[in-house]
Amino acid sequence: MRTATVERTTKETSVSVTVNLDGQGIYDVDTGIGFLDHMMEQLSRHSLIDITLRAKGDTHIDFHHTTEDVGIVIGQAIADALGDLRGITRYGNAIIPMDETCTRCSVDISGRPFTVFNVEFTRDKLGEMDTELFLEWFRAFAHGAGMTLHVENMYGINNHHIVESSYKALARAMRQAIEIDPRKSDAIPSTKGMLGDKSD
Repeated sequence: MRTATVERTTKETSVSVTVNLDGQGIYDVDTGIGFLDHMMEQLSRHSLIDITLRAKGDTHIDFHHTTEDVGIVIGQAIADALGDLRGITRYGNAIIPMDETCTRCSVDISGRPFTVFNVEFTRDKLGEMDTELFLEWFRAFAHGAGMTLHVENMYGINNHHIVESSYKALARAMRQAIEIDPRKSDAIPSTKGMLGDKSD
């Protein structure tokens, strides 16, 4: 099984994450931020990555540090569990509809972090969470995981649906990308024979 545990403690947050990439989408999540918990549960359920997550942060200030560090640590745990990336499909794509909303996500687990987040909101908050923090989470996740990540909301009205479809699209794209390719289970998915530098 491809598993990893990562802990990160700063003066602002304390985050611990355990992932099992070959799981069943079982989650046990507590970040202290209700909406973020909901999105981490969606990520686990639809990627089939088991996630155990505990986070404590300076939420008396705002949710920025906790949101960002949760993204970093989940990304790092997934990267650790993937190891040298041998045998994975590498690329994943998903288009997820949710009522009036439709969002697409593409990932390249390349070892090279980059984020494109074409998602706009018409509300400043969902629950108590600032909508501007979703960009911070996706960017931190991509950096921690060492992946190229593109998320685009093609259309939608309801801000909750826009965010949730973004996480579900990421989850389904990740599920595809981390799968072992049965025809190349012993190979690095690159013509270079390695991943993680500035070229393919």
